[in-house]
Amino acid sequence: MSIKSPRLFFKKLIRSTLLALCTLGLMSAMSVPANAQGTVSETYSANELIATGSEFFGAVSQGLASVMERAVSQFGQPNAYILGQEGSAALIAGVRYGEGAMYTRNVGQHDIYWQGPTVGFDAGADGSQVMMLVYNLPNVNQVYGRYPAVQGTAYFVGGVGMTVMKRNNVIIVPIRAGVGARLGVNVGYLKFTAQPTWNPL
Repeated sequence: MSIKSPRLFFKKLIRSTLLALCTLGLMSAMSVPANAQGTVSETYSANELIATGSEFFGAVSQGLASVMERAVSQFGQPNAYILGQEGSAALIAGVRYGEGAMYTRNVGQHDIYWQGPTVGFDAGADGSQVMMLVYNLPNVNQVYGRYPAVQGTAYFVGGVGMTVMKRNNVIIVPIRAGVGARLGVNVGYLKFTAQPTWNPL
């Protein structure tokens, strides 16, 4: 077989090679699992969390830095955090509802909602701001579900309260600032969802 035009032959060869490489790259990208694209990897330092918490809560409580440092020393650096508002009401048994946004470094910001039953020796209603540190979150979808409170983990300093909740390997640490007896110690569990719902269970 004779080649009439070597230049034309090499042009076709290069074009075919580039087309094959592009096709291979496209197939490789399509083979990546969907949840891998939402992998949460980078973490936040204690100083960043304290600065964010101080700005979020407004008036800086003397206990905020101590609570943040306690959480980081106990669980390490979180790879996500939630800022939001919540309201609760109770007469021994009650409910808690909240909404906010979850922040991550590498997969952006996501709306999030939470609700759950409360049990405690108190009565009344309140509304507050809350910051939640999220640990060991592999991807965004893994944050949704029910998180029981870890017994014996309530920690309070200077009007700032911290509790700990855990589901599988994911740990969520709600931090609430303010006075009152309802700083979260009476939460049985919280259910996190991607959409708002009135069902606290």
